[in-house]
Amino acid sequence: MKIVVVSIGRLKQGPERELAERYRERFEDIGRKLGFRSLEIHEIPESRARDAATRIAEEATAISALIPEKYVLVALDERGKSIDSAAFAQALGRWRDEGTPSTIFTIGGADGLSPELQRKAKLRMAFGSATWPHQMVRVMLLEQIYRAATILAGHPYHRA
Repeated sequence: MKIVVVSIGRLKQGPERELAERYRERFEDIGRKLGFRSLEIHEIPESRARDAATRIAEEATAISALIPEKYVLVALDERGKSIDSAAFAQALGRWRDEGTPSTIFTIGGADGLSPELQRKAKLRMAFGSATWPHQMVRVMLLEQIYRAATILAGHPYHRA
């Protein structure tokens, strides 16, 4: 199964990009052994439209263009469900074992994700009830994807 992170906005050079890249590389090392083909990250520029509805629609169109035909969609949403790392690992492992070709994680722009993308999501996930900067959400997501792989592998990185 391929894992894809589609994010509105770019990570500039600096500690956030370095940390995100570190978790992506760590996942690549362990993920292949677990049947995960790759972890791709796609950055989409923020819409410059004047009103929020148009920005959300333009960003949704750009995100949708990167979603393949057969997939599981996970929407990062501050109003989504908070799940622990073990449950997250279990979900990734289940989708992989079911033969899901791609799991797509979406991180919307400042105005959030379109209602259509939210409806298509198999899981709407939050990192608690706080609102986080998009850069931090991406780092936390990549860390959780890596942690999920270590849980599935029985690696000691994750300790309950």
